[in-house]
Amino acid sequence: MEFLYEYGLFFAKTVTFVIAIAIILMLIVGAAVKPKAKKGEIQIDNISEQLDNIKQSFLHNTLGKKELKAHQKKLKANNKKNDSKEPKPRLYVVDFIGSMDAHEVESLREEITAIISIADASKDKVLIRLESGGGVVHGYGLAASQLQRIKNAGIPLSVAIDKVAASGGYMMACVADEIIAAPFAIVGSIGVIAQIPNFNKILKKNDVEFEQITAGEFKRTLTLFGENTDKAREKFREEIEQTHGLFKTFVSTQRPSLDISSVATGEHWFATQAIEKGLVDVIKTSDDALLEQQDERQIYKIKYKIKKGLSDKLALGFSSAVNKAGVNLVSKFKSLNP
Repeated sequence: MEFLYEYGLFFAKTVTFVIAIAIILMLIVGAAVKPKAKKGEIQIDNISEQLDNIKQSFLHNTLGKKELKAHQKKLKANNKKNDSKEPKPRLYVVDFIGSMDAHEVESLREEITAIISIADASKDKVLIRLESGGGVVHGYGLAASQLQRIKNAGIPLSVAIDKVAASGGYMMACVADEIIAAPFAIVGSIGVIAQIPNFNKILKKNDVEFEQITAGEFKRTLTLFGENTDKAREKFREEIEQTHGLFKTFVSTQRPSLDISSVATGEHWFATQAIEKGLVDVIKTSDDALLEQQDERQIYKIKYKIKKGLSDKLALGFSSAVNKAGVNLVSKFKSLNP
């Protein structure tokens, strides 16, 4: 009985809390007359300063007193000397971790616009740290076009691949003047795939009719619920081949030295193999690329950050509260049922 009482009390508190939050959210949504577009801001992180702080902290904790004193004296002299010099050229770093629908391109376009507006094409550079296994053609086509804007502005562009840049990811990477890749990064997959299940036989078995009306012979080719024909399959295959042809043309235009027929088979390779085929230029990590630029350039990371409104924050809090309540409930059961 004591167990049932404690459980009932705990459950009642949890349900009351969840309902209260849900009511608050409903009131906020109901009070909103018009949905406002989410606005964001460009966030700039000084990577050079971060790297320097790491270095100084390490030296402070490893050097002896005499060595540390000599180092600090040398550092002070170098700082004084650098103050009289012209500002270093800049390296702008952007991270792009792409999903299947490439919705991250919305932030990428803002970041690139910001860079183009302030970069000095005669001395500044851009490094994109790219990670993507690809996705929808139109999404990654737009993402690649955003990188092309950097090239069109005359700013040298490098792409660093630490893990994967395949299919649509490689479509982006090939725009760069230089492709850097970690040894075991996955590169390539210059191909197109489309797959769709068909439930027509299941519907027929259960006496369910499916009606689909189109205007235009090929408005719809393959379908989920209708009966697919050989003609529709052939048309769909033709569309896939056309898309692949556009993909190959784009890659070969960006990297004309490639033997496109040998690399556009849909296969992927590790970077140590890809460099032999001309898909990448240098084998190293993005970390090494940054360290090499540390002395020569001022390095900044550029990120477009969307501001969260009150409703977003409440929704996040609501989600956290529900998750926490679920964890507590499971923990309660575990403690009462050993």
